[in-house]
Order: sequence, then structure tokens, then C-alpha cells
Amino acid sequence: MTTALRAALPIAILLAACSHRPASQRASRPSRPPEVVLTADDIANAPAQSLEQLLLARVPGLTAERASDGHLVLRLRGINTIMGNEEPLFVVNGIALGPNANNLTAVNPHDIDTVKVLRDAASTSLYGVRGTNGVIVIVTKH
Repeated sequence: MTTALRAALPIAILLAACSHRPASQRASRPSRPPEVVLTADDIANAPAQSLEQLLLARVPGLTAERASDGHLVLRLRGINTIMGNEEPLFVVNGIALGPNANNLTAVNPHDIDTVKVLRDAASTSLYGVRGTNGVIVIVTKH
């Protein structure tokens, strides 16, 4: 054997050993797609919590504070505008809801099938400028 092959052989064995994990240590597949944050079952299993509380518990980086008129303002990406809307865009069954309309209270949690939270530029580009603060997509049961 050449010197280079002798030096590379232990590294190749080490890499092969590290890449193999027993079946018990492999990560299991999630039961839902990664962009789906809430399902109807999740909402049914937490009857004492509001939709805002469920989202705050499930979405990393989501914050909430009270506005001057008393409604809850959710923020996905922080404060992105100086004088514009700071809330994410809410889309219910493909229809974008107006800004500052206290949108989550207008939706009955028992009618919701899935809730998706879109925050990256590629996902929110479909919604244009209105999606710059993130998009919360709600699909109701039909």
C-alpha cells in the first residue's frame, strides 16, 4: 500500500462508521408537513387555549403585544416598517384579510383545518409587499 492510501484508510473507516446509525436512533418523520403549524386535532386537544395562544406556543419567534385599541398584535419578523402595518398577512381559504382587522378573532377555531405560517422570502413572495411581515395561511374545513 502506498503512504497516501494508508493515511486515508482510517479516515474513510471513521466516516463510514459515523454515518451509520441504528434504526432506533434515526429521526422519525413528522406526521405533518413542516410548514403546517396547527391542525384541527391540535386545536381540539387544547380547548382552553385561544388560537393566538396556540400559535405563540408553536411558532418560534412569534411575539404578541397589545395595540393602543386593545387588540392583540402578532409579529413574525419584528418591526419592518416605520409607519405601515406590522402584522403578518392573514389569508383564509385563499382570501387575504384586511390589515388591523383583529383577524384571528374573526375565525372560529373549530372551523379551522390547518394553519401554516410562512415567514421566508420565497414563501411570502406570492403575496407581494403585503407578505413582507410574514403570512399566516388558514384553511377551514369545507
